[in-house]
Amino acid sequence: MLDIKLIRDNPELVKEKLKLRGEDDKVIHRIQKIDSDRLEILHKLEKLKELRNKASDEIAVMKKNKLDASTAINQTRLLGDEIKELDSQIKNLETELEKELYYIPALPDESVPIGKNETENVEVKVWGEKKSLTFKPKDHIELGKSLDILDFDRGTKIAGSGFPLYKGKGATLERALINFMLDTHISKNGYNEVITPVLANRASMEAAEKVPKFEDDMYYIQRDDLFAIPTAEVSILNIHRDEILKEEELPMRYSGFTNCFRREAGSYGKDTKGFLRVHQFNKVELINFCKPEDSYNELEKMLSDATRLLEDLNIHYRVIELCTGDLGFAASKCYDIEVWSYAEDKWLEASSVSNCTDFQSRRAKVRFKRHGGDGKQKTELVHILNGSGLATSRLMVALLESYQTEDGHIVVPEVLKKYTNFERI
Repeated sequence: MLDIKLIRDNPELVKEKLKLRGEDDKVIHRIQKIDSDRLEILHKLEKLKELRNKASDEIAVMKKNKLDASTAINQTRLLGDEIKELDSQIKNLETELEKELYYIPALPDESVPIGKNETENVEVKVWGEKKSLTFKPKDHIELGKSLDILDFDRGTKIAGSGFPLYKGKGATLERALINFMLDTHISKNGYNEVITPVLANRASMEAAEKVPKFEDDMYYIQRDDLFAIPTAEVSILNIHRDEILKEEELPMRYSGFTNCFRREAGSYGKDTKGFLRVHQFNKVELINFCKPEDSYNELEKMLSDATRLLEDLNIHYRVIELCTGDLGFAASKCYDIEVWSYAEDKWLEASSVSNCTDFQSRRAKVRFKRHGGDGKQKTELVHILNGSGLATSRLMVALLESYQTEDGHIVVPEVLKKYTNFERI
């Protein structure tokens, strides 16, 4: 959530940044009006409270001197009624202001390339080379059926389309991927492992900027007012909601595996076969709480931590820097990591790594105490970064297709063999 002080003090900058994202800046005019009305009423309220306090003091003196204070008491009651009415108006304006702020995205960093949509994203890195297959590659659905390791039809029978079923060595391979990624992040990359709930309450979803803006994309349990998490970002971020951290504890890096659930509302007409677009998928998430001056260095580290996994797996990938018009709602800067699909003959997104600066921490109230040179401490918002390290669904597509043999089998990547205890499917 944006700082209202920034909008109040520098509205033209905010409007300019929103235009770079392709957003309508009319909302800033509405916010300015609401904020102005609120400040005006606050000023009136302070004056009335001063009058009431003064009148109360006078009443006390009159009673002490045994004088008739009934007129002053009536005036105080009238002031109290007016103060109560203004308090109600302020609460209504604050609610209205918060609702408007909920729908304003993060402002892009100066380093983000300017562009209208995904066609203007910038390729910043390509790793590895496409394999020269001497045969027509099967897609992951064909391989899953022929090797009896994936069953999308029975997954659909159990829960509906978009809920995959892994079988036999396919399930083992998925588990191997997850364990390999977790082990790497915990033992090599300096992350602290967590296992979090896959259901989150409304306060947690709001803190992570997932509702109300994206509520239609969420699976919601009305009876309990709980949401199935769209990513472990939600639950890990909320570990420190409403907390003040110690400066010496930062950066705090977390990694956790969860199932993730997304309704994908609005995705109709897009390629939805197999793993290309699913409602349930597995993901190892990376979250970093750090000091503001460190967040962009930490972003590059997180990107490196995620891409190194693909290099260890020997998966052909590229890194895309998202332009201003394609940034995610909470991100000030974002990289997408895409893997190559041989059967689809295109790049598939396997991860996004984002710096959300103080956009999420403002709503989640995650702060830290900074030690000043004068010995005093100052409370500041942390910066929060998130990234997939990695999501397995589209990674599995790339892995199966790039490691397939001409006779239709799968060679297990070297780094996964100690987890699978088999070398071939």
